[in-house]
Amino acid sequence: CSPTLIRSLMAEGDHWHEAHDLSSLRVLASTGEPWNAEPYRWLARTVAGGRCPIINLSGGTEVGACFLSPTPLSTLKECSLGGPALGMSIEVRDPDSGAPLGPGDGVGELTCTRPWPGMTRGFWGEGGRERFVETYWSRWEDVWVHGDWASIDADGEWYLHGRSDDTINVAGKRVGPAEYESILVDHESVAEAAAIGMPDEIKGQVVWCYVVLGPNRRQSARLRSDLAELVGRRMGKAFTPARVMVVKELPKTRSQKVVRRAIRAAAMGEQQGDLSMVENPSSLRQFAP
Repeated sequence: CSPTLIRSLMAEGDHWHEAHDLSSLRVLASTGEPWNAEPYRWLARTVAGGRCPIINLSGGTEVGACFLSPTPLSTLKECSLGGPALGMSIEVRDPDSGAPLGPGDGVGELTCTRPWPGMTRGFWGEGGRERFVETYWSRWEDVWVHGDWASIDADGEWYLHGRSDDTINVAGKRVGPAEYESILVDHESVAEAAAIGMPDEIKGQVVWCYVVLGPNRRQSARLRSDLAELVGRRMGKAFTPARVMVVKELPKTRSQKVVRRAIRAAAMGEQQGDLSMVENPSSLRQFAP
């Protein structure tokens, strides 16, 4: 499952899973995007009764497997991915210098430094080998750059922080949409959230946030203001969203990943490109200027 799916189910209440016998559950698996704490706890404690490990892994079709993954025998921290999966040589690297970052050194690019079992050799179709090399191998010599922000905490646990190509530059500081979204869904009224960067003459970019409210929650100017203030308190006043807007649904792929690039294009009145992977393209009409 994806964290977005769990946030959606969480908003519908506990009666759905309480009506069924879930004693056959042994292991829960998750991939696709970073977790935030409350939905992670809800899945682990409320649904699984605190007895099933969440195998939170990171990989992809082009990886043919996963870069990061714990095992059911691992001691897991909330929202972590354990560490490098079997057969994987993985590092977190400083986005500017390319130097490896160790435990407690902060957030950097998730990279792979050696070939792995089942390694991709190129893309099929247009661009082929050249596009493959440009996408993953052009940043640093002999290093695969996956396009995810990652960090290692002081105990050696690995975490993801969203896509590095989704980075928003606010007043010269890089932030990820996941940082905003995680704070917003902590609010009792919010079921889902998406954050995008929009051009701004002074700051370079400002952040617009879109939220889907939980059942029986009503939108208001006060709620939108409270959500913006909540982000400002947690991240710092300079990172307060320029706008917080309520929508009925977010555009998602079939695996429940939010398609932020399509939201941004719709909000800017631009062509949205290929939407074949979007399960609910009609939702984009809500974001038009």
